[in-house]
Amino acid sequence: MNNATTEKVIPTIALTEGAEIFEYSKAADPISSGATPRIPVKTFSPELYASGETRVVPLDLSEELKTDYPVTGPSVLASFVRIKSGESITTSADATSEFFYVIKGKGHTEIQQGAIEWNEGDIFALPGVAAAVHHADADTAFYMVNDSPLLAYLGVEKSRNRFQPTLYTRVMIMTELERAKNDPNAGKRSRVSVLLANKNFGQTLTITHTLWSMFGIVPPGTRQLPHRHQSVALDFAVEAKPGVYTLIGPELNPDGSIKDAIRVDWVKGAAFVTPAGYWHEHVNESGADAYVMPIQDAGLHSYLRTLDIQFYLED
Repeated sequence: MNNATTEKVIPTIALTEGAEIFEYSKAADPISSGATPRIPVKTFSPELYASGETRVVPLDLSEELKTDYPVTGPSVLASFVRIKSGESITTSADATSEFFYVIKGKGHTEIQQGAIEWNEGDIFALPGVAAAVHHADADTAFYMVNDSPLLAYLGVEKSRNRFQPTLYTRVMIMTELERAKNDPNAGKRSRVSVLLANKNFGQTLTITHTLWSMFGIVPPGTRQLPHRHQSVALDFAVEAKPGVYTLIGPELNPDGSIKDAIRVDWVKGAAFVTPAGYWHEHVNESGADAYVMPIQDAGLHSYLRTLDIQFYLED
C-alpha cells in the first residue's frame, strides 16, 4: 500500500495573478495619491439616540474609508447606544477593547466575569467580551467605542484577554480633574485634563492596549493651543454651551493659528471625528465650563512609537 500523500501543486498563474509592482514615487505616499482615503472631519448629532427604540447606532464611515466593515476611524468604531427604561440590549464585538461612557441613565451590565453597575458619567472598559447584556433602570444612552476595525483589517480574532473589566466612576474622574484644574501650572498646559489608564499597560499609560481616553475641561474664556498626533480622535462633547468649538486643519500659520481651519461647534451629547495628523485647538467663548472626552487609538500608536504628538507653544 502506498501511504505517501499527494501534495497539491498550485499553478504558477494562480501565484502571480494578484501581484503588482509600482515605481517607488507612484506608491510611496498612497494617502496623497488617493489610494488610501483621508479621514473626514465628521459630526454625529445627539438626535441619533435622543428617542425611539432600544438600539445601537454605529457612527459608520465605511463608505468614506472604503471598507467592507463598519468603521469610524481605520482601527476604531464608535456607536451610540440607546436603551429604554426597563429594557436591555446585548452588544458583542469582535474586538480586544471596548469602551463605554454612560451619557445618561443607570443600570447594570452582565458579562461572563460578573455584573457592572453604572450611573450617568461612569466609564467602563471591557476586554472584548463574547456578549455584554446591558439592563437599563432608566432611559439610558452610551457612547461606545471598540477596536473591531483593527481586527477586521488584520483578518484575525481575539485569542485572550489583555485586561480585566474596569470601572471608572464619575466621582473618581471628576475628583482627579478638579485636582488638575486647580494645579498652579494648569494655565500653562496644552490641555486641562486627566487620562484614564490601566495598571496592565505601564508602557503606554492608556485605558487599554489599543485605546486611549481623556476627560478634559475647557474653562470659559480660554483657548487651548493647537496640538496634533497620528491617532484619530473620536471626540464626545460631554457638556457645552453655544460658543464652544474646535478648529481643525492640517497646517499652522506662522502665528500659531490653524490655516484654513474647519470649525466644529460643540453640541452637548454630539460626537465628532478629528483626523489623524491634523492640528486642533479648543476655544470656549461661552460663559460656562465645557467638557470633552476624546477616545483615540493612541494605545496602539504609543506602543508602535508612531504617535508623534506635537504641541504649538507660544513664546
